[in-house]
Amino acid sequence: MTSPAQLGDIEDRADVERLVRAFYGRALVDPMIGYLFVDVARLDLEAHVPQITAFWETILLGVQTYRGGAFRPHAVLNAQSPIRRAHFERWLVLWSTTVDELFAGPRAEVAKAHAQRVAGAFHRRLQGLPDEAEPTSLPMAISITRHGPGGLS
Repeated sequence: MTSPAQLGDIEDRADVERLVRAFYGRALVDPMIGYLFVDVARLDLEAHVPQITAFWETILLGVQTYRGGAFRPHAVLNAQSPIRRAHFERWLVLWSTTVDELFAGPRAEVAKAHAQRVAGAFHRRLQGLPDEAEPTSLPMAISITRHGPGGLS
């Protein structure tokens, strides 16, 4: 097994595609989420790989190759077969494990962190929950009063 010190970081599109293909190699046969790709979405892997590679290339390398909305296909899929929190959690485990086995470095860490954000945001949107960053989820106002000597009574 390769140690993290021996692994390189994600450097180019070829690395991103390698990561994407390795991930889907796991995801398509996974007993928990594989059916979503194979039976529900009927994913054409060869057509999908360039799109998802462009998505991750845009995130990780700053190359603006992705043109599209990542959420809509998930909403369509969710309408066909509900995507649960456990599905997102499993997706994250498979993604992070794949990243860690192939790469180490700042971009590899971004790949895992961004996947975490995307999974959380997609799950919340599919469930109709507010985004964690929305101000409406925070208290509207606080009031500070001081009691005791010299304070309000």
